[in-house]
Amino acid sequence: MGDHKNPPFQTALLSGAFAGTTVDLTLFPLDTLKTRLQSVSGFFASGGFHGIYRGIGSVVIGSAPGAASFFCTYETIKSLLSSSIPSSSPALHHMLAASLGEVAACAVRVPTEVVKQRAQAGQHGGSSLSALRAILASPPSPSAPRSSRFATVWRELYRGWGITVMREVPFTVIQFPLWEALKARGRERRQRTGRGLFGDAAGVGAAREVSAAESAVYGSLAGAIAAGITTPLDVLKTRVMLAAQRESVFHIIRSILRDHGIRPFFAGIGPRVMWISAGGAIFLGSYQWAVNALEKARL
Repeated sequence: MGDHKNPPFQTALLSGAFAGTTVDLTLFPLDTLKTRLQSVSGFFASGGFHGIYRGIGSVVIGSAPGAASFFCTYETIKSLLSSSIPSSSPALHHMLAASLGEVAACAVRVPTEVVKQRAQAGQHGGSSLSALRAILASPPSPSAPRSSRFATVWRELYRGWGITVMREVPFTVIQFPLWEALKARGRERRQRTGRGLFGDAAGVGAAREVSAAESAVYGSLAGAIAAGITTPLDVLKTRVMLAAQRESVFHIIRSILRDHGIRPFFAGIGPRVMWISAGGAIFLGSYQWAVNALEKARL
């Protein structure tokens, strides 16, 4: 890693918020198609190619804080680990930092995902607001005490929390060490040759960090690999969030295997890999662009 320095907290906060909003708004239609392909109701029953921007309101609200939470945690943990145990493997630092970052991000992301995916699948009228209202108006019974109503709403908003964490942690454990390793090779190339991946001149003092375009290429490759491997977990997460009633992950696995075999576990793998490959390019490219710009202004 050489003399590479992790970005400070404020830079990670602003860059993460910018990157999360950029990627989610750009790729929302592909995410909608992927959700409908994985829905138990089927693609066309869930809306097909119509209304592909259903649920975008929840994304506008949740993207920035979710991504900011991830990158603030990720960069902070990386810095702590590199300073406290510098002799250990950087890949292990990235795995642990990304895992903790995803747990922090899921606290924001899961309620957003629940509302978004129900709107995408055409449930409760097909809008984020109507989906949220349906969740808030779903007490166990009309006579239930206020505490029970709150617990019910809380459970509904965080339905799929476990499977989301189970999906995101393996994904980030694959994606971020790959991205960081590719960036380290890119920095080494710039320091050795004075040029980046695309032949651009590094310039004075710029050889320590890769460009936004390089980060986008590395993020796209790492994201595509991680997306393909973790598709079955994504299918389970979608089924849990869209189920009419709360169901355990193991019950859903058994019912899928009993009724349809292994094939549904890879439903939507094409849109998912394409979406996350493009998303990795936009997300990590825009994050790097913001980091580079903010650090240049700061220094």
